[in-house]
Amino acid sequence: MNQAGKWYKTIGIVAAIGAVLTACGTSNGTSGGTPQQTAQTGKAATGAGIENKEAAAPKTRMFEDWKKRQVEIPADPKRIVFSGETYGDLLALGVNAVGTYLQPLKGTILESRVNQVADIGFPINLEKTLELKPDLIIIATSDEKTVDALNKIAPTVTFDTFATIEQRMTTLGQMLGKQQEAAKWLDAYKLKSDAMWKKLRDAGMKQDETASVFTYYPGNKLYVMAGAGLPQFLYQQNGFKPMDKTRELISQNKGFSLISQEVLQEYAGDRIFILTPATEEARKSTDDLMKTRIWNELPAVKNGHVYVIPIERSSSDATTREWMIDELPKLLAK
Repeated sequence: MNQAGKWYKTIGIVAAIGAVLTACGTSNGTSGGTPQQTAQTGKAATGAGIENKEAAAPKTRMFEDWKKRQVEIPADPKRIVFSGETYGDLLALGVNAVGTYLQPLKGTILESRVNQVADIGFPINLEKTLELKPDLIIIATSDEKTVDALNKIAPTVTFDTFATIEQRMTTLGQMLGKQQEAAKWLDAYKLKSDAMWKKLRDAGMKQDETASVFTYYPGNKLYVMAGAGLPQFLYQQNGFKPMDKTRELISQNKGFSLISQEVLQEYAGDRIFILTPATEEARKSTDDLMKTRIWNELPAVKNGHVYVIPIERSSSDATTREWMIDELPKLLAK
């Protein structure tokens, strides 16, 4: 997403500087008044300068969101409502919202950090959102009716949580006035990530190894993950490669896709990551799959390259990624 920034010119600075110079007197350290008077005059001028700067600072600015809408947002938002899958992106920038959908955060590494955040539900509850008095709403949806309804409560911007980590953090930095924090985080993350992949290659990971991520949902529904969640972390530049079928899904901007067991081998890579579901029904479906002939004939299964991760800890948000940098080498070493 591109930000269309519209900044107002700062006024009053020249006047403030002039006042301070007047208060300081001549180059030999003397002035028309006593030292006490000079100090008082300097303080007054400095105070006036600060007030002028504060008065000149823009209160709002224009921002172009995911769906190319021009939205007037606060220059420095303080009460943010966030509705999307990557809440940890905010935390990585040192920001906590006043409201988000809390259910998906249970059991995640983010859970302990959202104790003071209100639950806005899903679909987002308009009344609850209104009660929180937000000054900015960030939502991962393209539904115009939802956006229009929320925009009556506070400025609302759409946000693509399926975008790359670089795109998301850069966009949030622009949106929240934290460009420096976002750039610093991305630089540090790249260094840590590159070091992790080098460590894995030194331990035997091959250059073109493929990986796949699967999970079950209630109703015996088997999904291959593509552009959302853990694959975003695994398919980094120096990481694993997706299978051709998965690559097609990613090119279509699909986060995941429903598949049948019969085509499992077309999506299964050299390494398989299974996301353990939250529900008992889906966990049983996972167990049943692992008893089938189709499953046991997969090369990754035969080679012992199957890894299990709780689905609650498979997000692609920035904070979870930091955790995964430490965890992935441990997982692959088992």
